[in-house]
This record gives sequence, structure tokens and C-alpha cells, in this order.
Amino acid sequence: MIASACTHEKLAKHGKDRKGNQRWKCCRCNVTVVREMERPLGNMRLEMDKAVAVLKMLLEGMSIRACERITGVNRDTICDLVLHVGQNCDRFLKDGIRGVKAKYIELDEIWSFVGCKAKAAVGKENSEEMGDSWTWLAIDADSKLILSHAVGKRDVNTCDAFLSQLNRATVGRTQVTSDGFSTYTHGVPMHMGSRVDFAQIIKSYSSSQSETRYSPATISNIEKVPRFGNPDEAHISTSYSERLNLSVRMHNRRFTRLTNAHSKSAEHHSAAVSLFVAFYNYCRKHESCGKGKQTPAMAAGLTDHVWSIKELLKATVN
Repeated sequence: MIASACTHEKLAKHGKDRKGNQRWKCCRCNVTVVREMERPLGNMRLEMDKAVAVLKMLLEGMSIRACERITGVNRDTICDLVLHVGQNCDRFLKDGIRGVKAKYIELDEIWSFVGCKAKAAVGKENSEEMGDSWTWLAIDADSKLILSHAVGKRDVNTCDAFLSQLNRATVGRTQVTSDGFSTYTHGVPMHMGSRVDFAQIIKSYSSSQSETRYSPATISNIEKVPRFGNPDEAHISTSYSERLNLSVRMHNRRFTRLTNAHSKSAEHHSAAVSLFVAFYNYCRKHESCGKGKQTPAMAAGLTDHVWSIKELLKATVN
């Protein structure tokens, strides 16, 4: 048997094999060559440049169907992309955000829903995952770094997971301020120990939400209550964490109120939040960090440059 001496320099496309890899036919010797497709996103056959374009749109508040119309990427592929990258980002954040010296930390939760509103979820299949969903966020008041996050119900289990992650992410003495949610009262000292000075802001409301227009209830009184240690009253605040809630709603279409945009599964919802947190920390310049030239991760000393979406994808790959 004599081996072919052809170098297959001139190739033409010749269909695809069963795995979806492109087949090529040599124009000189008619030999069919299969070259395995490079897959930087696991088993997904989506090109890296197109994946980056889709993620940029999603992270600027566009809906999945709008991204589909503009990029031509099928909405199911976009959902798979969010799930794959978001889960990678979640692992990356838990492993990468460690040893941060945060002097002042603010905690807050933001409401959304999965599948349908809580009243409509009663009696439905998978009703435990559907209904109200709360995203818990802890932000460093100085660097604006999101130190920890959790997605789930507004209950003790989710709070414990959230505070455990916060404790692993930070070192040294710190002051923590939260809203008046009762689970924080014992949870923060229990998970963070004697190194924490803890206070809560208790807001009293004079009336319920207006029935004639969409607006929050009127705040009649705000009380700063020290709970543990010796918190500095001048820094008992949740202003930065509440401003972060606005960024979450602006950058994630599924959080936008008074629209039909919402998550259809708890798994995708959690992945989308992890993707946003990684983007916010490493890729998005913050106006208060280095005169608007730094990301929160740069301000916290976790990196020395602004990351691109492509760099984030490569850093979080399994």
C-alpha cells in the first residue's frame, strides 16, 4: 500500500459528519478530511465571537428573543449559553473572591420571580421552584465589589449559605449593615464571629403601596439599631446595596418590572445572576473606582486590568 503524498492544501467544504464537525474534500486527490471543531464553550458548537456578542447584549439589559433576532443565534442556544457560562462564573466567584479586606459591608435582597408570581404558583408542578425568588447581595462600600451572592427564597437556609460565602470571602475586622430582616439579627454574628461590628436599619412605612400608580410605600421613619460589637454610626447605611439593586434590574432583562420578562427556571435564573456578578466585578468599570477607570475587582486588588467578556469566559472555563 502506498500512502498519499498530497498535503491537502486546497480544500472545499464537503458537508458535516454526525457530530456536526465540518468535512473537507481535497480538490487534488478527492480525499475527505474531517477536522474537529474547536469548542471553547464545552460541548456547545457556538463560536466564541458570537457567544461574546450575545453575552454583551444580555448584560446590557436586552431580552433573549431580541438577541436572537439581532445575532441569529437560536434562543434555546442562548439559554444553554447562559446556563453553561453562569454556572462556571458561580464556581469562579466562590473560588476567586477570597481574602478581601472590606472595612464596610452592606447587605440587601432584591425580589424577582421564576415561572409565575407566587399566587399563581400554588398547586402547580414544580411549585417549590416557581414563584418568588430573592437575590441576596453583599457589597463592599469602598471598592463596590460584590463579595457574595445567593439566589433562593427569603428564608434561613438561603441566608446561611449567603453569609457563609461572605465569611469565606473576607478577612479582618469589618462592619456589616443590613436591612431589618430578622434572620440577619443572629445570622451575621453567628457566621462572622467576633470580627464583625453589626447594625441594622429598620424602616417604618406609613402606608401600603399606592393602588393608583406603581410606587413604593412612603417611609415614615428610619432607625439605626446596633446589634453586635461597636459599629460606627456614621457608616450604618445600605445606600450602596440599594443602588446595586438598580444596576441588577438595569442589566438583567429578567429583573425588569412591569414587563413579561422573567426567568422560566430557577436554574437559569441563578446562572444569570452569577454571570452578572462576574461581569459587574471584573468587566464593568465603576464610576467611583479610580475616577471611573477601574472595575470593583481592580479596586479590591483582585486584578490589575479591566477584563473583556472573552477573557472572563476563558477564566471561568472548566
